[in-house]
Amino acid sequence: MKGRRPLLPVASCAFLLTLASCGYHVAETTDVLPKNVKTIAIPTFGNITTRYKISDLLAAAITREFISRTRYQIVSDPDQADAVLTGSVVNFVSYPTVFDSKTGRAAGIQAIVTMQVTLRDRATNAVLFDRPHMESRQNYEISVDPRAYFDESEVGMDRLSRDVARSVVSAVLENF
Repeated sequence: MKGRRPLLPVASCAFLLTLASCGYHVAETTDVLPKNVKTIAIPTFGNITTRYKISDLLAAAITREFISRTRYQIVSDPDQADAVLTGSVVNFVSYPTVFDSKTGRAAGIQAIVTMQVTLRDRATNAVLFDRPHMESRQNYEISVDPRAYFDESEVGMDRLSRDVARSVVSAVLENF
């Protein structure tokens, strides 16, 4: 019986602290988009760079991210949507960040993509979200052995597109 007595005051204090807590809680995310927006079109992004697949990867990743994180229906045809998310890849650069000391070849690459992203209400043409200079970066490695060469650039671009998608959807939802 004596072993239980010290637990009673500790449990009582913990219970009282719980009741007297400050009431902090995570607020629910509220939509910043107008109530009439139920469908968003995400057509393929424009691309003025030499990296030809990046615009397709970005639009597809942003579509997947909207589907997985929001209640909006996503379509590709702007005529079937309440709002249209347009984008364009305006710059793509990649450069070596790590070099192999034995061969002098690049062993690590950093890719940077800059884009313009705009979400407009189709009925009023009002801009709901606009980022004229959105930038994202991704690092990836390449093999320095030509016999075991594996080009990870496509995998790096896939990771980059997922990062961009998370950033775009979060920014639209938070109007940040």
